[in-house]
Amino acid sequence: MHRPPTFVTPPRSAVLLLTALTTLAALATLTACAGDAEDDKPPSTPSGVTAQAASATSVHVMWDRSFDNKAVTGYEVYRKGTKVKSLPGSKHMVDVDGLAPRTAYSFTVRARDAAGNLSAPSAPISVTTPAPAPDDRRAPSRPAKVKGRTDGGTAVTLTWERADDDTGVTSYDIYQEDSRIHSVSGTETGARVTGLRPGTVYTFTVRARDAADNSSPDSNPVDLTTPAAPGDSGGSTAPTDLEASARKGAVELRWTPPRTGAPVKEHQLYLNGRLATTIVWGAEPPAGTAVYTMTVTDEPGTRYSIKLRAKLPDGKWGDFSAQRTVVVR
Repeated sequence: MHRPPTFVTPPRSAVLLLTALTTLAALATLTACAGDAEDDKPPSTPSGVTAQAASATSVHVMWDRSFDNKAVTGYEVYRKGTKVKSLPGSKHMVDVDGLAPRTAYSFTVRARDAAGNLSAPSAPISVTTPAPAPDDRRAPSRPAKVKGRTDGGTAVTLTWERADDDTGVTSYDIYQEDSRIHSVSGTETGARVTGLRPGTVYTFTVRARDAADNSSPDSNPVDLTTPAAPGDSGGSTAPTDLEASARKGAVELRWTPPRTGAPVKEHQLYLNGRLATTIVWGAEPPAGTAVYTMTVTDEPGTRYSIKLRAKLPDGKWGDFSAQRTVVVR
């Protein structure tokens, strides 16, 4: 005997749960669709583009950062409409090499976002490479009396005296620690560096360069600490007054540990940007100037970049000191 099927009505709680799950699934779908909406808005056009002939065959191009509704992921540099360089979004300068001497060039820059949108080209900037200097192997003299001042928490202004060269200085390169971050014409005796972080110690040096790409020795270093951001009441925890002197087989370091409210028992020593050793003073750390002698076995002429940071009472590592450069004897 055929019996009709029996239907069981689910409990009210199960119905409510199923309805809630269905609603959440629908909302998730809508959210995903909204998040996957195509980004068709290009970044802003790069501004502040400059081009400086760094030598007879190279030009240094710089620009200010662009803005985007999400993020700028890269920049493209064009020479007369042809792309010659692609860079990540963190870079705002580049050297264009392989150029011809005594030739006029025009450069533009475009910003790119993650969706591949390109900004409009910047205003073109023109530059002419100088004549070559055949067999010029003499580097310019080092720029003298480099000084600096902070301009708020994110910029500094540097000045210096002109360097001498047998054929003429074509540009001055500004270095922050060991990285070239800015270049200006050989006729300039000052530069403004932007894009810095508040409450940070920076060490700047300047080098002169001629048309044959010979670079001078480093100028005297200038240490500048940008003011802390508003609301940041914490002082700098960086060691100060760092000095480095070389003698045969050794480098002697002197510095003043930071004031942390307790004796500083440990410092980390960095060479050429990498941790080399941890200096542990033990139970009796120096109360004033700290002195440390580092044995070196590298050949004379080896260049070291040196900086320190102290271990704070809470166990964290503090800010880095200004950087010093020393050449092994």
